[in-house]
Amino acid sequence: MAVQMVEQVAEPTAVQMVEQMAEPTAVQMVEQMAAQTVAPFAEDSILARLVAVDRGQFASRYWGQEPLLSPAADLPGGITEVLDANAIDELVSMRGLRTPFLRVAKNGTTLADKTFTAPGGVGAGIADQVSDDKLTQLFADGSTLVLQALHRVWPPILEFCQGLAAELGHPVQANAYITPPQNQGFSAHYDVHDVFVLQLEGEKRWRIHRPVLAAPLRDQPWNDRRVDVEKRADEAPLMEVLLRPGDCLYLPRGYLHAATALGGVSTHLTLGIHVWTRFALAQQLVHDALRTLADDPVMRASLPLGVDVSDPGEMRQDFDVVAAVLADALEHADLDQMSESLLHDARSNQRPAPIGPLKQLHDAEALTADTRLVLRRHLVASVDHTGSGTLVRSRAGDMAVAEDDVGPLKALLTNGVADAGDLGLDLARRLLLAGLATAE
Repeated sequence: MAVQMVEQVAEPTAVQMVEQMAEPTAVQMVEQMAAQTVAPFAEDSILARLVAVDRGQFASRYWGQEPLLSPAADLPGGITEVLDANAIDELVSMRGLRTPFLRVAKNGTTLADKTFTAPGGVGAGIADQVSDDKLTQLFADGSTLVLQALHRVWPPILEFCQGLAAELGHPVQANAYITPPQNQGFSAHYDVHDVFVLQLEGEKRWRIHRPVLAAPLRDQPWNDRRVDVEKRADEAPLMEVLLRPGDCLYLPRGYLHAATALGGVSTHLTLGIHVWTRFALAQQLVHDALRTLADDPVMRASLPLGVDVSDPGEMRQDFDVVAAVLADALEHADLDQMSESLLHDARSNQRPAPIGPLKQLHDAEALTADTRLVLRRHLVASVDHTGSGTLVRSRAGDMAVAEDDVGPLKALLTNGVADAGDLGLDLARRLLLAGLATAE
């Protein structure tokens, strides 16, 4: 069975809701979402490994709205393989991590960096390298280790996050929380991004409360509403669940949560989904409108000599003029231009799949007409004719191309593969050195 185990127990296992919500949840966009057609899971879907409902149900009922618990028994598995205890020990002892790739917390408070870092040693010139000696003592004393941005430093999680981001259409980051027995790493709080909590090792008891602010934006953190958060956390929880290895809990942004490790070391991976919002679209729309106003000499003109900007009556006429011009600019906004700006932001939010500089140079030098080129994954590449020349824009940067190369290049972007001979050896070599393609 999927996930609808709505029972209240004294020793909760993988339960979902303990009560039906009487008030609206995070954000009320159910009608719009239900009207959308959602494709089923792809064969290689990462999301299908995280939710025990079909894609359409997740999109219409849970995404951005309600928590969802998916027990390991209802998932295809593989969650616990992305990070284990040996990997964690390797990361903190042999990978030369520096802050902020690691945080340490105890009793809900983040410890100062100097408590778990040390100089890197002779020739390093680094003063804040993670110290495995200090971490051992802190962890034994009950501190929680937080490995941040694992999507940048651990290959299995990098692949996992890039696949999920491509599937969701929203940027994804990954942090791991390693908590000693019977300890709580952080007090009740909410995140300004959606999360998938993947239990990897041990057990953690989670207490979930309704939001004090539905769908908070990135500049509306929980500590700005600390009193309300603490008051809500004292109420009966909306959900109280015990996560065991392989379980996955989805929480929309805004839901209060706190977790306590039970009986042994507990490790969970949090995938943070930094969702696009209508507010982000509004910001871009207004930004583009203001650029239009900057071209209007009437808008650039000085206000009258001796103006009192604090007097609403005196400012009324100028306010009306500005409001009318701004409204006109918004009404006639160039949506293609806005989409291009948002595409630029989307590219900068994540990186393409990693490549090896030495291998790229070797493959470029060894190139033959029979060399098979593969478009670099997660590149988000397109051909742009809007400027004085033709550019390939992507997460790897911009590359100028001759007009004769556009046809073969578009074939590579469409098909994902091409022979160097079909592209032309010069273009193929440039694609390898620019990091747009790799040699098969």
